[in-house]
Amino acid sequence: MDRDFSRYISESVKLDDGPPARYQLRTKIINLDRLLDENSKLRKFTFGKRDHKHPNKTVLLVGATGSGKSTLINALVNFVMGVKFEDKVWFEIVTDKKNKSQSETQTTAVSVYEVFGFEGKTVPYSLTIIDTPGYGDTRGIEYDDIITKKLQDLFSIPDEVETIDVVGLVLKATENRLDERTAYIFNSVTSLFGRDMEQKIVALITHSDGMKPKDALQALDEAKVKCARKENNEPVYFLFNNRQKEKLEEGSDDEATQSADKI
Repeated sequence: MDRDFSRYISESVKLDDGPPARYQLRTKIINLDRLLDENSKLRKFTFGKRDHKHPNKTVLLVGATGSGKSTLINALVNFVMGVKFEDKVWFEIVTDKKNKSQSETQTTAVSVYEVFGFEGKTVPYSLTIIDTPGYGDTRGIEYDDIITKKLQDLFSIPDEVETIDVVGLVLKATENRLDERTAYIFNSVTSLFGRDMEQKIVALITHSDGMKPKDALQALDEAKVKCARKENNEPVYFLFNNRQKEKLEEGSDDEATQSADKI
């Protein structure tokens, strides 16, 4: 591989031989609500050590259960680390659901992921990702309201979240209608911010085939979700294909396809 990831590989837990070889990053974990692990609903996972000489960008992700947020988070982390498709290696900060002890906590709590030490690899800043649990699961709208309350608790912790640079509304490219709960969730979270934040709310379209996600964009319009818009009033969006950790066959067409949407 062109880039040397041997240090991070040696400090990680191997999940699969691949290719791509998959590794779980070891993180420092803090319960921000000061509760025991089994009760905590506000946790921070830190990889690396922050250098305050570099700026930090914070992204808040909101999406329904099954929208592909976990893979998206891992994709953003690999992008910041400088991982390329041809490296045939994949790092995960959000664990696979097979690892129940940690993954259940990560998917039922508001989780803050900090990634430091890669400034200058692809971007000049470090990255913080705030992940909301799977909104819209079987526990009902009361549970969704608890998550919003946990976000408010996070924002009230002194010096913990300096600013939100981007709010990402995560939905599948094939989503042709937002059910009432998902629309309620998107609108509840975006209402936490003032109108000046609207231009920083973007759609992150997962499971994309690279084509324009007409269904998902129409769903956002019909639900009247507040977000940044282009000159033609179309929502600002970014595409992700969610296939990064799928095994590659040697000499397959996949190896020759090294397009930008592989991040």
